[in-house]
Order: sequence, then C-alpha cells, then structure tokens
Amino acid sequence: MAQLLIVDDERSICELLEISFRKEGHRVETATNGDSAKRHLASRMFDIVVSDICMPDMDGVELLRYCKEVSPDTVFILITGVPTIDTAIDAVNFGADRYVIKGDRLLDELRPAVQNVAANLALKKETGYLRRELRRLTGLDHIIGTSPKMRSIFELIENIAPQPSRVLITGESGTGKELVARAIHENSARAKAPFITINCGAFPETLLESELFGYMKGAFTGANENRRGLFQAAHGGTLFMDEIGNMSVTMQVKLYRVLQEGKVRPIGSTDESEVDVRVIAATNKDLEKEIEEGRFREDLYYRLSVIPVHLPPLRERVEDIPLLSREFLGRFAKSMGKKIDGIEPEAMRLLEVYDWPGNVRELENTIERAVALESGKRITPEALPDRVRSHYQEAIPASNHNGNGLALPEDGMDLENHIQSLERSYLLAALERSGGVRTQAAGMLKMSYRSFRHYAKKYGV
Repeated sequence: MAQLLIVDDERSICELLEISFRKEGHRVETATNGDSAKRHLASRMFDIVVSDICMPDMDGVELLRYCKEVSPDTVFILITGVPTIDTAIDAVNFGADRYVIKGDRLLDELRPAVQNVAANLALKKETGYLRRELRRLTGLDHIIGTSPKMRSIFELIENIAPQPSRVLITGESGTGKELVARAIHENSARAKAPFITINCGAFPETLLESELFGYMKGAFTGANENRRGLFQAAHGGTLFMDEIGNMSVTMQVKLYRVLQEGKVRPIGSTDESEVDVRVIAATNKDLEKEIEEGRFREDLYYRLSVIPVHLPPLRERVEDIPLLSREFLGRFAKSMGKKIDGIEPEAMRLLEVYDWPGNVRELENTIERAVALESGKRITPEALPDRVRSHYQEAIPASNHNGNGLALPEDGMDLENHIQSLERSYLLAALERSGGVRTQAAGMLKMSYRSFRHYAKKYGV
C-alpha cells in the first residue's frame, strides 16, 4: 500500500485515478491545482505524486521542483495530454521518475509504476524490521539517530567491532559513549564473554588499582580475602574504562604496563597472570591538550587510541531530536501509565532550538520530566523546563541595549557559539514562516538558495 497524491485540473482524471488506486488498497489524496498540491506536500509525506504538466496556476514541472526540494524521496510521475520535446527534457532534468502521456492506456501505464513503488516500500519495511531486530540483538538498537553523523557512527561500529584493536571514544558528557562501547562489544567475537565497565573518575588512586588489578588477602587493611580485579573478570571479553582522562599519572603508568605486556599483578602478589581483554576507553577531555600540559602520558594515549571514535554533541545533529524525543516519550509514557501520544509542534520547535549542553542524557531527563508533569495527551511547551522555553527568545538579541542593540553578559560569552546559535535560530524561524519552503526561507534571509542550503546542512536543519 502506497500513499499517493493525484494532481490534475481535470476533476474527472483525479476521480478516475483515485477510484482505481483506492480499489487496489492505496491511500489517495487529490488536488486540482498546484497551490493545493504544495499544501499537501508541506503537511504530509507521499510515496508517489502523479501530476499533470499543464495547469493554470502552476505547471507540473514547477511542482516537481518543489516536491524534490521538500520531499526528495517521493517518486514523481508527470502526465500530459500535450507532449512536447521541451517538457520531456524538463521532466528528465528536474528528476521526474516517469513521463506518461494521457490517453486510453493511462491507467495501464501508471499501474505498474505504482505497484513497483509499493513493492519497494514493502521491501524497505521488511528490511527495516530485520535491521531493528539485528540492532536489538547486537546492542545497536539503543543508539538512536538517522543523521549523517550518526549513520557514520553506525557504519564505523560495524567495521571496527570485529577487530581486536583498542578503541578510544571521545565526546561531551551525555553523548552515549558507553552505549557505543557496548555496541562494539556486542558486534565482536567477544560478545558471549563479559562486558565490564568502570568509571575511572569515581575512584581514588589506591582503590582504582585494587578494582582493576585485584588484591591478595592481607595486602592492606580491610583485604580479608583474595579478590580478582576487573581485568581478570573481563578475561576473553571487553573492559570499558570511562573517564580515562581522570586517571592519575601513577595509575597511567601501571595501566600502560598491563596493556603492553598483557599481564596483571594483584596488589600483594608476586605472581602475574595473563589476561586477554579488549580495552575500550572513553573521555570527555581533550587528551592531546592533557598531554601538552603533562596530565596524561603520550605513550598510553597511543596505546588506547588505536581506533578513535568521536561522538558529536546533540546540537550538531539536531535532526535526531524529534526521533529521540519520541523514543523517550514512548518509554516514559508507558512506564508512568500515561496516555501521551505526541509532542506539540511548538514544544518540538523549542526542543530543536535549545543547545542541549547535557546532550542526549539531558534530553532524556527533560522528556521524563515533561511526561510526569503533562496532564493532556500531547507534550506542550508549558511542560518543558524554563531553560528550554526561554532559550529561543534569548537567542534573538534585543533591539536596544545600551544604545547599540547588544548586551554583553557580565561574565562574558562564547561569541562563536552565540553567533552559530543565532544563525540556526533564524534559519528555523524562516523555515517556519515559509511553511518549510527553503527557497522562500532563503529569500526572507536575503541569501542565495545555495548559501541557505550550506547553513542548513551545517546546523542540521
């Protein structure tokens, strides 16, 4: 079953195609002019558009260009009762998937094309199901995102997981570093062996050493029994060492030796035991800067970062915010027993504009709070925290501050980030006012379409 939009100024053609394709199980909408068709395209997704070329207010080629701009994956079929070489060339140049001449065989020509699209949709649906099942079984299902940056992360995980090499995951707090580490483990040959985690910043140096390497009875006060360390417990599997940048230099020396020799010596023991462990480390610090300032050993850095993976902050993959928000909404609504089935457009716009310094973790907490507070069936702006609601207005500078239109905070500001936030906010505002039409939004901002497209790609709009 496919979603079709039929566009023709002849109502009889619209009715004929609507009746025929509805009988075959497809969902069909009709429009008798270009403006109506544009409103349909701006408000919902269609799998196929079948449009006449010659219409009084807007020709089919112009509608084709608009469709490819707002919904590039939609299959577009142009039909005409007056075929010409020029229209055929325009149809090909602007990306029409098929060019059909009106006549007695119109339905015979259109039916196979629609059937092919429907079959491809069914195949994609089945493939998507299989991929979701694979991710559920392999750990990738917990990492949510469809943005280009996240697709690259998925591909990288699949490529590096089978390798035995160590991995260093970098990124801001809350970006999902442990989820990525777990996905690498679950996709590796070590998947049936233990996956053990430790936050290196949560332990003082002496306690961290005993946690990692173990100890013998009597090695120190309170050591009442022999205890295996996490390296031994993770033998054959993966040890995820989070916040590796917080480890003391003394402990870095000891960790380097274990990585170098593949052996650990418990505290209080004279014997060493071999360990086969894949180490995946993570940090939110700039380790190269830490090396320059003498807080992190360069030799350990190169031991850990055989394969570096950098996770982008949420503000750099804004297109993933709706998907993440809906995922969190479904989870928390179910756990709280609430019948909340969506997020109001204005609330979603606020979520998309906010900078998310706490990244995905902050978004998750925000949605949990909103679900807990919301009494209606959809999340409204009022259910969001003040910091999220006020951010959009704060991003737009006041018209008069100190006579020059600017207000500098007392503690200063990150000018580059502020300017980027402004640019992104204005892009979103122009898109909202234009109903999602990029060419019109570009005109509102007095820039070329090419420049608008560049900034939209830059900010994930």
